[in-house]
Amino acid sequence: MLHIPILRKGAPYKSLDVVTIPHHRTRQPLVEISQANAGLIRRDLLPQHQSKQALQKFSTQELIAMSARAAEYFLNDSLPLGDCVQSPQDYVEQLSATTGMPFVFVRKNRQKIFAALTEMQSVLDGLTRGLDLQILDSGAGTHAGHSLSFYPRGDTLGIVLPSNSPGVHSLWVPAIALKTALVLKPGAAEPWTPYRLIQAFIKAGVPREAFYYYPTSHVGASEILRNTGRGMMFGDVAAVGKYKNDSRIELHGPGYSKVVIADDCINDWEKYLDVMVTSILENGGRSCLNASGIWVTSHAEEIAEALAERLASVVPRDADDEQAQIAPFADGNVAERISAMIDAGLADDGATEVTAKFRNTERLATHQGCTYLLPTVVRCDSPEHTLANKEFLFPFASVVNVKQDEIPERLGKTLVVTAITKDEKLIERLVSSPLVDRLNIGAIPTMQIGWDQPHEGNLFEHLYARRAFQRASA
Repeated sequence: MLHIPILRKGAPYKSLDVVTIPHHRTRQPLVEISQANAGLIRRDLLPQHQSKQALQKFSTQELIAMSARAAEYFLNDSLPLGDCVQSPQDYVEQLSATTGMPFVFVRKNRQKIFAALTEMQSVLDGLTRGLDLQILDSGAGTHAGHSLSFYPRGDTLGIVLPSNSPGVHSLWVPAIALKTALVLKPGAAEPWTPYRLIQAFIKAGVPREAFYYYPTSHVGASEILRNTGRGMMFGDVAAVGKYKNDSRIELHGPGYSKVVIADDCINDWEKYLDVMVTSILENGGRSCLNASGIWVTSHAEEIAEALAERLASVVPRDADDEQAQIAPFADGNVAERISAMIDAGLADDGATEVTAKFRNTERLATHQGCTYLLPTVVRCDSPEHTLANKEFLFPFASVVNVKQDEIPERLGKTLVVTAITKDEKLIERLVSSPLVDRLNIGAIPTMQIGWDQPHEGNLFEHLYARRAFQRASA
Protein backbone atom coordinates (compact mmCIF):
# COMPACT_ATOMS: atom_id res chain seq x y z
CA MET A 1 0.00 0.00 0.00
CA LEU A 2 1.11 3.58 -0.66
CA HIS A 3 2.76 5.10 2.42
CA ILE A 4 3.29 8.80 3.27
CA PRO A 5 6.04 9.32 5.86
CA ILE A 6 6.67 12.05 8.38
CA LEU A 7 9.26 14.60 7.25
CA ARG A 8 11.77 15.66 9.91
CA LYS A 9 13.84 18.54 8.53
CA GLY A 10 12.83 17.24 5.13
CA ALA A 11 14.02 13.66 5.77
CA PRO A 12 11.42 10.87 5.51
CA TYR A 13 10.64 8.97 8.71
CA LYS A 14 8.31 5.98 8.87
CA SER A 15 6.46 5.65 12.15
CA LEU A 16 5.10 2.50 13.76
CA ASP A 17 1.91 4.46 14.40
CA VAL A 18 -0.03 4.79 11.14
CA VAL A 19 -3.50 5.80 10.00
CA THR A 20 -5.10 4.30 6.91
CA ILE A 21 -7.26 6.55 4.73
CA PRO A 22 -9.82 4.86 2.45
CA HIS A 23 -11.10 5.84 -0.97
CA HIS A 24 -14.14 8.02 -0.28
CA ARG A 25 -16.38 6.03 -2.61
CA THR A 26 -15.22 2.41 -2.43
CA ARG A 27 -14.09 2.66 1.23
CA GLN A 28 -11.14 0.44 0.29
CA PRO A 29 -7.80 1.34 1.97
CA LEU A 30 -5.89 3.77 -0.26
CA VAL A 31 -2.98 5.25 1.67
CA GLU A 32 -1.18 4.63 4.95
CA ILE A 33 0.11 7.75 6.72
CA SER A 34 2.78 7.80 9.43
CA GLN A 35 1.70 9.63 12.57
CA ALA A 36 3.92 11.90 14.68
CA ASN A 37 3.37 11.86 18.41
CA ALA A 38 3.66 14.96 20.58
CA GLY A 39 6.99 13.90 22.08
CA LEU A 40 8.65 13.52 18.68
CA ILE A 41 7.35 16.92 17.59
CA ARG A 42 8.56 18.56 20.78
CA ARG A 43 12.05 17.06 20.47
CA ASP A 44 12.39 17.88 16.77
CA LEU A 45 11.53 21.54 17.31
CA LEU A 46 14.08 22.20 20.05
CA PRO A 47 16.79 23.25 17.50
CA GLN A 48 14.31 24.86 15.07
CA HIS A 49 16.58 27.93 14.75
CA GLN A 50 18.79 25.76 12.53
CA SER A 51 15.97 25.51 9.99
CA LYS A 52 15.67 29.29 9.94
CA GLN A 53 19.44 29.61 9.47
CA ALA A 54 19.29 27.33 6.43
CA LEU A 55 17.02 29.85 4.71
CA GLN A 56 18.99 32.90 5.83
CA LYS A 57 21.84 31.82 3.54
CA PHE A 58 19.74 32.93 0.56
CA SER A 59 18.54 36.36 -0.47
CA THR A 60 14.83 37.04 -0.73
CA GLN A 61 15.16 37.36 -4.50
CA GLU A 62 16.86 33.96 -4.69
CA LEU A 63 13.98 32.41 -2.72
CA ILE A 64 11.45 34.13 -4.99
CA ALA A 65 13.21 32.53 -7.99
CA MET A 66 13.11 29.15 -6.22
CA SER A 67 9.38 29.61 -5.63
CA ALA A 68 8.86 30.13 -9.36
CA ARG A 69 10.80 26.95 -10.15
CA ALA A 70 8.85 25.09 -7.46
CA ALA A 71 5.64 26.18 -9.18
CA GLU A 72 6.67 24.44 -12.39
CA TYR A 73 7.71 21.28 -10.56
CA PHE A 74 4.49 21.23 -8.50
CA LEU A 75 2.35 21.60 -11.61
CA ASN A 76 4.19 19.46 -14.15
CA ASP A 77 6.75 17.08 -12.61
CA SER A 78 6.69 13.64 -11.04
CA LEU A 79 7.85 14.10 -7.45
CA PRO A 80 8.71 11.79 -4.53
CA LEU A 81 5.84 10.47 -2.42
CA GLY A 82 7.31 8.24 0.26
CA ASP A 83 9.04 5.37 -1.52
CA CYS A 84 7.04 6.03 -4.70
CA VAL A 85 6.83 8.75 -7.31
CA GLN A 86 3.70 10.85 -7.79
CA SER A 87 2.89 12.13 -11.28
CA PRO A 88 0.70 15.21 -11.76
CA GLN A 89 -2.22 12.95 -12.72
CA ASP A 90 -1.58 10.72 -9.69
CA TYR A 91 -1.87 13.83 -7.52
CA VAL A 92 -5.24 14.76 -9.05
CA GLU A 93 -6.66 11.26 -8.68
CA GLN A 94 -5.30 10.63 -5.19
CA LEU A 95 -6.52 13.93 -3.79
CA SER A 96 -9.93 13.31 -5.34
CA ALA A 97 -10.02 9.80 -3.90
CA THR A 98 -9.66 10.89 -0.27
CA THR A 99 -11.56 14.20 -0.32
CA GLY A 100 -14.24 13.55 -2.95
CA MET A 101 -13.28 16.64 -4.96
CA PRO A 102 -13.92 16.22 -8.71
CA PHE A 103 -10.81 16.26 -10.88
CA VAL A 104 -11.75 19.63 -12.34
CA PHE A 105 -11.78 21.19 -8.84
CA VAL A 106 -8.37 19.74 -8.02
CA ARG A 107 -6.87 21.10 -11.22
CA LYS A 108 -8.33 24.58 -10.64
CA ASN A 109 -6.97 24.67 -7.11
CA ARG A 110 -3.61 23.38 -8.32
CA GLN A 111 -3.53 26.26 -10.80
CA LYS A 112 -4.28 28.72 -7.98
CA ILE A 113 -1.27 27.46 -6.00
CA PHE A 114 0.87 27.60 -9.17
CA ALA A 115 -0.16 31.22 -9.69
CA ALA A 116 0.67 32.16 -6.09
CA LEU A 117 4.17 30.71 -6.50
CA THR A 118 4.85 32.27 -9.90
CA GLU A 119 3.46 35.65 -8.79
CA MET A 120 5.52 35.66 -5.59
CA GLN A 121 7.04 39.05 -6.28
CA SER A 122 3.56 40.58 -6.63
CA VAL A 123 2.37 38.70 -3.55
CA LEU A 124 5.22 40.07 -1.45
CA ASP A 125 4.78 43.57 -2.88
CA GLY A 126 1.18 43.44 -1.70
CA LEU A 127 2.00 42.04 1.73
CA THR A 128 4.89 44.46 2.37
CA ARG A 129 3.31 47.46 0.59
CA GLY A 130 6.16 47.62 -1.88
CA LEU A 131 9.01 47.34 0.61
CA ASP A 132 12.50 47.04 -0.83
CA LEU A 133 12.99 43.35 -0.05
CA GLN A 134 16.75 43.76 0.33
CA ILE A 135 15.90 45.25 3.72
CA LEU A 136 14.83 41.76 4.82
CA ASP A 137 18.22 40.42 3.77
CA SER A 138 20.25 43.00 5.67
CA GLY A 139 17.77 43.60 8.50
CA ALA A 140 17.80 47.36 7.94
CA GLY A 141 17.84 49.87 5.13
CA THR A 142 16.24 52.93 3.61
CA HIS A 143 12.89 52.95 1.84
CA ALA A 144 11.14 56.05 0.47
CA GLY A 145 13.61 58.19 2.39
CA HIS A 146 12.98 56.49 5.74
CA SER A 147 15.26 54.24 7.77
CA LEU A 148 13.56 50.91 8.34
CA SER A 149 14.41 47.74 10.22
CA PHE A 150 12.46 44.50 10.57
CA TYR A 151 13.10 41.41 12.66
CA PRO A 152 11.47 37.96 12.47
CA ARG A 153 8.94 37.19 15.20
CA GLY A 154 9.95 33.51 15.17
CA ASP A 155 12.09 30.89 13.48
CA THR A 156 9.21 28.75 12.23
CA LEU A 157 5.58 28.98 11.16
CA GLY A 158 3.46 26.09 12.44
CA ILE A 159 0.30 25.48 10.44
CA VAL A 160 -2.69 23.24 11.18
CA LEU A 161 -4.14 22.68 7.71
CA PRO A 162 -7.67 21.78 6.55
CA SER A 163 -8.97 19.16 4.12
CA ASN A 164 -11.76 21.13 2.47
CA SER A 165 -9.89 22.62 -0.51
CA PRO A 166 -6.22 22.62 -1.62
CA GLY A 167 -6.39 26.25 -2.73
CA VAL A 168 -5.81 27.37 0.88
CA HIS A 169 -2.18 26.27 0.57
CA SER A 170 -1.54 29.37 -1.53
CA LEU A 171 -1.76 31.32 1.74
CA TRP A 172 1.34 29.86 3.41
CA VAL A 173 3.72 29.34 0.48
CA PRO A 174 5.10 32.94 0.73
CA ALA A 175 6.64 31.96 4.09
CA ILE A 176 9.62 30.41 2.29
CA ALA A 177 10.43 33.62 0.40
CA LEU A 178 10.03 35.39 3.77
CA LYS A 179 12.77 33.11 5.18
CA THR A 180 10.56 31.28 7.66
CA ALA A 181 10.79 27.50 8.06
CA LEU A 182 7.52 25.54 7.93
CA VAL A 183 6.03 23.03 10.35
CA LEU A 184 2.94 21.57 8.65
CA LYS A 185 0.18 19.42 10.07
CA PRO A 186 -1.81 18.25 7.01
CA GLY A 187 -5.57 17.79 7.01
CA ALA A 188 -6.61 14.21 7.75
CA ALA A 189 -8.11 13.67 4.27
CA GLU A 190 -5.69 15.89 2.34
CA PRO A 191 -2.06 14.94 3.02
CA TRP A 192 -1.18 15.24 -0.66
CA THR A 193 -0.79 18.96 -1.41
CA PRO A 194 1.55 20.05 1.41
CA TYR A 195 3.77 17.00 0.85
CA ARG A 196 3.94 17.66 -2.90
CA LEU A 197 4.71 21.35 -2.33
CA ILE A 198 7.56 20.48 0.02
CA GLN A 199 9.05 18.16 -2.60
CA ALA A 200 8.70 20.85 -5.26
CA PHE A 201 10.45 23.41 -3.06
CA ILE A 202 13.28 20.99 -2.28
CA LYS A 203 13.75 20.18 -5.97
CA ALA A 204 13.86 23.92 -6.66
CA GLY A 205 16.82 24.33 -4.29
CA VAL A 206 15.21 25.27 -0.97
CA PRO A 207 17.07 23.50 1.88
CA ARG A 208 15.16 20.44 3.05
CA GLU A 209 15.96 21.45 6.64
CA ALA A 210 13.30 24.18 6.26
CA PHE A 211 10.45 21.66 6.25
CA TYR A 212 8.72 19.60 8.90
CA TYR A 213 5.65 17.55 7.93
CA TYR A 214 3.74 16.01 10.82
CA PRO A 215 0.50 14.08 10.23
CA THR A 216 -0.72 13.93 13.82
CA SER A 217 -3.60 14.03 16.28
CA HIS A 218 -5.26 17.07 17.89
CA VAL A 219 -2.71 16.75 20.69
CA GLY A 220 0.14 16.85 18.18
CA ALA A 221 -1.42 19.84 16.43
CA SER A 222 -1.52 21.71 19.74
CA GLU A 223 2.13 20.82 20.28
CA ILE A 224 3.02 22.35 16.89
CA LEU A 225 1.24 25.60 17.68
CA ARG A 226 2.73 25.73 21.17
CA ASN A 227 6.33 25.18 20.06
CA THR A 228 6.62 27.27 16.89
CA GLY A 229 7.39 30.98 16.85
CA ARG A 230 4.25 31.87 14.90
CA GLY A 231 1.20 29.80 14.02
CA MET A 232 -1.67 29.53 11.59
CA MET A 233 -4.84 27.56 12.28
CA PHE A 234 -7.63 26.51 9.91
CA GLY A 235 -10.85 25.09 11.30
CA ASP A 236 -14.44 25.58 12.34
CA VAL A 237 -15.62 27.95 15.07
CA ALA A 238 -14.98 25.43 17.84
CA ALA A 239 -11.47 24.57 16.60
CA VAL A 240 -10.18 28.10 16.17
CA GLY A 241 -12.02 29.50 19.19
CA LYS A 242 -9.59 28.04 21.71
CA TYR A 243 -6.78 30.14 20.20
CA LYS A 244 -8.65 33.44 19.80
CA ASN A 245 -6.63 35.14 22.55
CA ASP A 246 -3.23 33.91 21.31
CA SER A 247 -1.75 36.69 19.20
CA ARG A 248 0.97 34.33 17.91
CA ILE A 249 -1.60 32.39 15.91
CA GLU A 250 -3.41 33.64 12.81
CA LEU A 251 -6.88 32.09 12.71
CA HIS A 252 -8.77 31.08 9.57
CA GLY A 253 -12.30 30.03 10.42
CA PRO A 254 -15.62 30.36 8.57
CA GLY A 255 -15.79 33.35 6.22
CA TYR A 256 -19.50 34.24 6.24
CA SER A 257 -18.78 36.03 2.96
CA LYS A 258 -21.59 38.06 1.41
CA VAL A 259 -22.84 39.84 -1.67
CA VAL A 260 -24.60 43.08 -0.74
CA ILE A 261 -26.79 44.99 -3.21
CA ALA A 262 -27.68 48.51 -2.13
CA ASP A 263 -30.65 50.78 -2.92
CA ASP A 264 -29.03 52.46 -5.92
CA CYS A 265 -28.46 49.15 -7.76
CA ILE A 266 -31.14 46.83 -6.45
CA ASN A 267 -33.68 47.49 -9.20
CA ASP A 268 -31.12 46.14 -11.68
CA TRP A 269 -30.44 42.99 -9.62
CA GLU A 270 -30.81 40.71 -12.66
CA LYS A 271 -27.56 42.20 -14.07
CA TYR A 272 -25.72 40.76 -11.08
CA LEU A 273 -27.21 37.27 -11.03
CA ASP A 274 -24.09 35.69 -12.54
CA VAL A 275 -21.90 37.33 -9.88
CA MET A 276 -24.15 35.93 -7.15
CA VAL A 277 -24.26 32.42 -8.63
CA THR A 278 -20.49 32.32 -9.14
CA SER A 279 -19.87 33.56 -5.61
CA ILE A 280 -22.05 30.80 -4.16
CA LEU A 281 -21.17 27.90 -6.48
CA GLU A 282 -17.49 28.21 -7.45
CA ASN A 283 -15.25 25.45 -6.04
CA GLY A 284 -18.34 23.55 -4.93
CA GLY A 285 -19.02 26.05 -2.14
CA ARG A 286 -16.08 24.68 -0.13
CA SER A 287 -14.15 27.90 0.37
CA CYS A 288 -14.41 30.58 3.04
CA LEU A 289 -14.50 33.03 0.11
CA ASN A 290 -17.76 31.54 -1.18
CA ALA A 291 -20.78 33.73 -0.53
CA SER A 292 -23.05 32.22 2.09
CA GLY A 293 -25.28 35.29 2.20
CA ILE A 294 -26.97 37.57 -0.31
CA TRP A 295 -28.02 40.69 1.62
CA VAL A 296 -30.33 43.05 -0.26
CA THR A 297 -32.37 46.13 0.50
CA SER A 298 -35.40 44.91 -1.51
CA HIS A 299 -36.48 42.33 -4.13
CA ALA A 300 -35.38 39.50 -1.83
CA GLU A 301 -38.18 37.18 -2.97
CA GLU A 302 -37.40 37.56 -6.68
CA ILE A 303 -33.65 37.23 -6.14
CA ALA A 304 -34.08 34.09 -4.05
CA GLU A 305 -36.32 32.56 -6.73
CA ALA A 306 -33.88 33.37 -9.54
CA LEU A 307 -30.89 32.00 -7.62
CA ALA A 308 -32.79 28.87 -6.63
CA GLU A 309 -33.84 28.17 -10.21
CA ARG A 310 -30.27 28.51 -11.47
CA LEU A 311 -28.68 26.45 -8.70
CA ALA A 312 -31.33 23.73 -8.75
CA SER A 313 -30.02 22.65 -12.15
CA VAL A 314 -26.73 21.53 -10.56
CA VAL A 315 -26.59 17.74 -10.15
CA PRO A 316 -23.97 15.21 -8.95
CA ARG A 317 -21.56 14.00 -11.63
CA ASP A 318 -18.69 11.52 -11.89
CA ALA A 319 -15.31 12.55 -10.46
CA ASP A 320 -13.74 12.80 -13.94
CA ASP A 321 -16.65 14.76 -15.47
CA GLU A 322 -15.39 18.19 -16.57
CA GLN A 323 -18.88 19.61 -15.93
CA ALA A 324 -18.87 18.67 -12.24
CA GLN A 325 -19.86 21.62 -10.04
CA ILE A 326 -20.31 20.03 -6.61
CA ALA A 327 -18.35 17.49 -4.60
CA PRO A 328 -19.51 14.57 -2.47
CA PHE A 329 -18.75 14.38 1.23
CA ALA A 330 -15.97 11.92 2.05
CA ASP A 331 -17.99 11.09 5.17
CA GLY A 332 -21.68 10.84 4.35
CA ASN A 333 -22.58 11.23 8.03
CA VAL A 334 -21.27 14.80 7.93
CA ALA A 335 -23.65 15.60 5.06
CA GLU A 336 -26.55 14.11 6.99
CA ARG A 337 -25.76 16.20 10.06
CA ILE A 338 -25.51 19.40 8.01
CA SER A 339 -28.82 18.70 6.29
CA ALA A 340 -30.44 18.09 9.68
CA MET A 341 -29.07 21.43 10.95
CA ILE A 342 -30.63 23.23 7.98
CA ASP A 343 -33.95 21.47 8.53
CA ALA A 344 -33.89 22.46 12.20
CA GLY A 345 -33.37 26.09 11.18
CA LEU A 346 -36.19 25.92 8.65
CA ALA A 347 -38.50 24.69 11.41
CA ASP A 348 -38.31 28.17 12.94
CA ASP A 349 -40.66 30.79 11.50
CA GLY A 350 -39.15 33.25 9.05
CA ALA A 351 -37.17 31.02 6.68
CA THR A 352 -38.07 29.03 3.56
CA GLU A 353 -35.94 26.80 1.36
CA VAL A 354 -36.63 28.15 -2.13
CA THR A 355 -34.60 25.56 -4.07
CA ALA A 356 -36.95 22.78 -2.92
CA LYS A 357 -39.63 23.91 -5.39
CA PHE A 358 -37.24 23.72 -8.37
CA ARG A 359 -35.82 20.22 -7.97
CA ASN A 360 -37.37 16.76 -7.93
CA THR A 361 -35.06 15.27 -5.29
CA GLU A 362 -34.23 15.85 -1.65
CA ARG A 363 -31.34 18.08 -0.62
CA LEU A 364 -29.45 14.99 0.53
CA ALA A 365 -28.65 12.98 -2.60
CA THR A 366 -26.53 9.99 -3.66
CA HIS A 367 -24.60 9.27 -6.85
CA GLN A 368 -22.47 6.18 -7.44
CA GLY A 369 -22.50 5.38 -3.76
CA CYS A 370 -21.44 8.90 -2.68
CA THR A 371 -23.41 11.37 -0.57
CA TYR A 372 -24.00 14.92 -1.78
CA LEU A 373 -25.78 18.01 -0.55
CA LEU A 374 -27.47 19.78 -3.45
CA PRO A 375 -27.18 23.58 -3.68
CA THR A 376 -29.59 25.22 -1.29
CA VAL A 377 -31.03 28.75 -1.23
CA VAL A 378 -32.93 29.86 1.85
CA ARG A 379 -35.01 33.03 2.06
CA CYS A 380 -34.77 34.62 5.52
CA ASP A 381 -37.21 37.33 6.59
CA SER A 382 -34.79 38.82 9.10
CA PRO A 383 -31.03 39.09 9.69
CA GLU A 384 -31.74 37.67 13.13
CA HIS A 385 -32.91 34.28 11.84
CA THR A 386 -30.61 31.38 12.75
CA LEU A 387 -29.96 30.60 9.05
CA ALA A 388 -29.26 34.20 8.02
CA ASN A 389 -25.56 33.98 8.90
CA LYS A 390 -24.60 30.34 8.50
CA GLU A 391 -21.88 28.72 6.39
CA PHE A 392 -21.64 25.10 5.26
CA LEU A 393 -19.25 23.03 3.11
CA PHE A 394 -21.46 23.06 0.03
CA PRO A 395 -23.24 25.74 -2.06
CA PHE A 396 -25.58 27.23 0.55
CA ALA A 397 -26.77 30.82 0.69
CA SER A 398 -29.39 32.74 2.59
CA VAL A 399 -31.09 35.71 0.93
CA VAL A 400 -31.72 38.33 3.60
CA ASN A 401 -33.49 41.68 3.66
CA VAL A 402 -31.48 44.43 5.34
CA LYS A 403 -31.98 48.17 5.71
CA GLN A 404 -29.23 50.13 4.03
CA ASP A 405 -28.56 52.28 7.09
CA GLU A 406 -27.88 49.05 9.05
CA ILE A 407 -25.02 48.07 6.73
CA PRO A 408 -22.38 46.99 7.65
CA GLU A 409 -23.21 46.51 11.35
CA ARG A 410 -25.96 43.95 10.75
CA LEU A 411 -23.70 41.88 8.47
CA GLY A 412 -21.55 40.74 11.38
CA LYS A 413 -17.92 39.69 11.01
CA THR A 414 -17.40 38.97 7.30
CA LEU A 415 -14.33 37.77 5.41
CA VAL A 416 -15.41 39.08 1.98
CA VAL A 417 -18.07 41.64 1.14
CA THR A 418 -18.88 42.29 -2.49
CA ALA A 419 -20.83 45.55 -2.30
CA ILE A 420 -22.73 46.39 -5.47
CA THR A 421 -23.27 50.11 -5.04
CA LYS A 422 -22.03 53.54 -6.07
CA ASP A 423 -23.32 55.18 -2.91
CA GLU A 424 -20.26 56.95 -1.49
CA LYS A 425 -21.67 57.19 2.03
CA LEU A 426 -22.25 53.42 2.15
CA ILE A 427 -18.83 52.74 0.62
CA GLU A 428 -17.25 54.97 3.27
CA ARG A 429 -18.99 53.02 6.06
CA LEU A 430 -17.81 49.71 4.59
CA VAL A 431 -14.24 50.95 4.11
CA SER A 432 -14.04 52.10 7.73
CA SER A 433 -15.70 49.00 9.22
CA PRO A 434 -13.57 46.55 11.25
CA LEU A 435 -16.18 43.87 10.48
CA VAL A 436 -15.12 43.61 6.81
CA ASP A 437 -11.82 41.88 6.06
CA ARG A 438 -11.83 41.98 2.23
CA LEU A 439 -13.92 44.51 0.35
CA ASN A 440 -14.94 44.44 -3.32
CA ILE A 441 -16.79 47.49 -4.62
CA GLY A 442 -18.82 46.59 -7.70
CA ALA A 443 -19.80 43.37 -9.45
CA ILE A 444 -16.77 41.29 -8.42
CA PRO A 445 -17.38 37.66 -7.32
CA THR A 446 -16.37 37.03 -3.72
CA MET A 447 -14.03 34.26 -4.95
CA GLN A 448 -11.97 36.62 -7.15
CA ILE A 449 -8.61 37.51 -5.61
CA GLY A 450 -5.72 39.81 -6.47
CA TRP A 451 -2.20 38.55 -5.83
CA ASP A 452 -1.09 42.02 -4.74
CA GLN A 453 -3.67 41.98 -1.91
CA PRO A 454 -3.55 40.16 1.44
CA HIS A 455 -6.17 37.44 1.90
CA GLU A 456 -7.11 37.07 5.55
CA GLY A 457 -4.60 38.77 7.76
CA ASN A 458 -1.16 39.76 6.47
CA LEU A 459 1.49 37.03 6.47
CA PHE A 460 4.38 39.51 6.36
CA GLU A 461 3.13 41.40 9.42
CA HIS A 462 2.46 38.07 11.11
CA LEU A 463 6.04 36.91 10.57
CA TYR A 464 7.94 40.21 10.93
CA ALA A 465 7.87 43.16 13.31
CA ARG A 466 9.25 46.62 12.67
CA ARG A 467 11.69 48.09 15.15
CA ALA A 468 12.72 51.72 15.68
CA PHE A 469 16.05 52.19 13.91
CA GLN A 470 18.51 55.08 13.81
CA ARG A 471 22.14 55.21 12.72
CA ALA A 472 24.51 58.01 13.59
CA SER A 473 26.14 59.81 10.69
CA ALA A 474 29.87 59.30 10.29
